[in-house]
Parts: sequence; C-alpha cells; structure tokens
Amino acid sequence: MTILNFGSLNIDHVYRVDTFVQPGETKHSKAYMINSGGKGLNQSIAAAKAGSLVFHAGLAGRDGGFLLEKLQAAGVNTSLMQASPEVSGHAIIQVADSGQNSILLYGGTNQMLTEVYIDQTLDAFGDDGLVLLQNETNLVGEIIEKASKKGLKVALNAAPYSDKVQTYPINLLDWLIVNEVEGAEIAGGEADEGLLQRLADLYPQTGILLTLGSQGAQCVQNGHYSSIGSCKVKAVDTTAAGDTFSGFFLYGVMEGLSIAETLRLATVASAICVQRPGAADSIPTLTEVRQAMKDGSLTPPEVQEW
Repeated sequence: MTILNFGSLNIDHVYRVDTFVQPGETKHSKAYMINSGGKGLNQSIAAAKAGSLVFHAGLAGRDGGFLLEKLQAAGVNTSLMQASPEVSGHAIIQVADSGQNSILLYGGTNQMLTEVYIDQTLDAFGDDGLVLLQNETNLVGEIIEKASKKGLKVALNAAPYSDKVQTYPINLLDWLIVNEVEGAEIAGGEADEGLLQRLADLYPQTGILLTLGSQGAQCVQNGHYSSIGSCKVKAVDTTAAGDTFSGFFLYGVMEGLSIAETLRLATVASAICVQRPGAADSIPTLTEVRQAMKDGSLTPPEVQEW
C-alpha cells in the first residue's frame, strides 16, 4: 500500500552541548551541524527505507532545495509537492551528552497548506493507500476528514502536541501514534500504566501505537493488545528515533505483517537510529535492520500479547 505523507520539512540547526541551556544561561556549543529534518521528512524517509512507496506532499520553501534532494535520495516521490517563495520550517536542536534532545520549532511553509492544494493532491493520489500526518503542519483536521471521506486509511502522529489535537476527528483515524506525554494530554490524567487502555476506551475503532522511549512500545488494534521492550544500546542521538519507529511500524502493518513482527522491526530500526548522530541520516534501511536481527547484533525483546 502506498503512503501519502502531508508532512513537515525542516532545516535542523543542531548544537551539541553537555547539558541543555538553562534560563538566563549562555554557553558554548561543542559542535554545530545543519541537517534536513522535520517529523514529516523523517517519517517519509523511514517508511521509504523500510520498503513502502511514499509520496511526500507539502510546500518546499525557497531555502529547502536540499530537503527535496534528501527525500528523493531516500526513494521518496516528491512530484506532488509545490514550490513556495517563503522560508522553510526550521528547528533549533540541542543534543546533550546524555543523547536526549531539546527542540524549538518555527513552522514556515509547513503552516501554509491550503484546502485547494490539499484537494488537488488527494485527487492526484487516488483512492487507495494511507495518508500520514503529523502535528507540524496546518489543516490537519481537514486533511483527516477529506482523506477519510475518500476511503483512504489515515494515520496521525500527534506530535508535537498542542491543544489543536483535541479538535481533530481522531475517531476517523486508522492509527493514532503518540508518546506518553501526547497520549496523556489526549486521554486526560497521568501517563500511567492504564494510559493505553484509556485511549482505547476513548477511540475503540482506532488502532493506537503508544511509544515509550527506552521502555519500548505498546499498541492496540481491534481489542488486541501488544507490547515490546527496547534493545539495550548506548544512545548517541535520539532525534529521529520515534519517527523511525513510526515509519517502520506503518510499513509492517500495511504489508500485512503480524503486529509482533512489525513491533520487532520497528524496535530494531529505532535502536540502530539512536546509535547514529543526526536525524534523517541516522535512519537505517530494512536490509540493515534484518541483517542486525539475523546476525544477532540486535535482538529485540519478546512481544507480549493479550
């Protein structure tokens, strides 16, 4: 099945620091890089590297030529994108020695989608496939409604979370992808052991993937629950780990793999990702993932199902 990703494109300004900058503090960075990024770009590349046929949709800013080149080099089709004279979205990213990251976003062209462009793009894409969204673009709720009306499957990664998410027709989604913070905001209450159940009770018709960072992931679909831990590796940079997990997960479910096999693939893919610096450049291919599983260099934990 083909993916149409109405996804964000960001220019990442990455600063390596010992610890995150505190309020009122000025500090020197240990290193600086400019990378291609954005949850949309990362997830398109992850899904394409996993083996999906991916079309990326959105607006390419006047400074975003290398972002298009990055997508194309990974096998992503950019023929449905439009050029814009405005500046691209960008991110200021601190990566601490612990491997954790802190990200400040500016929307740019990611926030300039129009309903006319959305309608044209959906018509060009056709009636068979999955529309993928993140919460880094505008008109997310409208895209969900339009894609669902056309009979397309729809997946939303509700990150980064904002109050707008509560206005989206989540009940129309085939998959909702969230971490603990996002899931707790949507469900209300704390990010406790009952979070996945609360989300499932709210949206019983929607498959839910709950990513838990170093604690692994859980998911539910049609009343069937699964969970997996994580591979124990030394993290260098976690920037695109969640996007990698999402891209490989969607590849698995769309290709008809079992949820257990899908979770194992996504877990190993994200484990490879966090051992490399950068965002999109750190995402492995399906061949790399399967080789790591075959030679035993990365063995995913057992999947629990109930």
